[in-house]
Amino acid sequence: MSAKNPAVFCAVAAAALYAINIPLSKILLNHIDEVMLAGLLYLGAGMGLFICGQAEKISGKCKKRDMLTVGELPYTIAMIVLDIFAPILLMFGISFTNSANVSLLNNFEIVATSIIALVIFGEVITKRLWSAIFMVTVASIILSFEGKDAFVFNNGSIMVLGACVCWGFENNCTRMLSNKSPIEIVVIKGIFSGMGSFIIALITGENMPALIWTVAALLLGFISYGLSISLYINAQKELGAAKTSAYYSIAPFIGAFMGIVILGEGLTFRFCTALLIMIAATVVMAMDSITLQHTHMHEHTHTHAHRHGDIVHTHEHTHTHAHMHTHEGDTERHTHTHSDLGDHTHSHSGI
Repeated sequence: MSAKNPAVFCAVAAAALYAINIPLSKILLNHIDEVMLAGLLYLGAGMGLFICGQAEKISGKCKKRDMLTVGELPYTIAMIVLDIFAPILLMFGISFTNSANVSLLNNFEIVATSIIALVIFGEVITKRLWSAIFMVTVASIILSFEGKDAFVFNNGSIMVLGACVCWGFENNCTRMLSNKSPIEIVVIKGIFSGMGSFIIALITGENMPALIWTVAALLLGFISYGLSISLYINAQKELGAAKTSAYYSIAPFIGAFMGIVILGEGLTFRFCTALLIMIAATVVMAMDSITLQHTHMHEHTHTHAHRHGDIVHTHEHTHTHAHMHTHEGDTERHTHTHSDLGDHTHSHSGI
């Protein structure tokens, strides 16, 4: 058996575990209010990965990482705040529209993250990725538009797109913490953002659900966000960011399929049209990621990974270095030039 087969399994399993979040959340919303559910899901992820992290420390397998600094505090706070509002918007979106639509609309997070990275951080977007962004945007509009004689938009879809925009900003905040432990970042997000949503739920008068539904929500959060991220990280160690991203890109389609099968959601012409466009966009993004990885394997690459509710977002940068040496007497002088090709890949992974 190839050494990479277990890594492929981890990547596909991560996608499948994240995909079940939306249809199962749709069921839980029959028993738990939207804001309360958002809080419990994130708390489940944070608490679950905290326990996993402690187990790694006890076993001695945990690698030491740099601690968060005061200079990174603004990004940390912004990340937590955005991760309070994004899942709340997502839960309201799920409650107002069918889960298959929501699963496909999650792809818009790639668009939001990419555009924000371009505008704020000046990151380069390849022509192939631009075409994929265009296709995802068109498919998102198709899924959101429901009026025939006037411009009427589905409120649920609009809320899901709002969640994607929040996560787009959150991804770009998390990229500033990319040298920290991914597990620790998820624990911080899960616990603090989850507590924030939980407090808002209580303030707005939402009730605590029955114990069985509380446990179910915490467990779903751990599996769909926490465990999914752990599997994603393990896959990325063997496959690299680009290939892991390609395998993980099946998550929205698994989610849409499960919504149709589990919840009995019917297929419409509008959904099928958007589905075909999303599939084409996903293929283009996967090809872009893998092509970039193979093209620049001889050069130095480093990866920035940022993770949240609907996603890990990964930027893979390729750098070329040139050194010129001149000798003057007993002194050797080095001139170092650096060029950033700015190539990057995008991937999703939960929280």
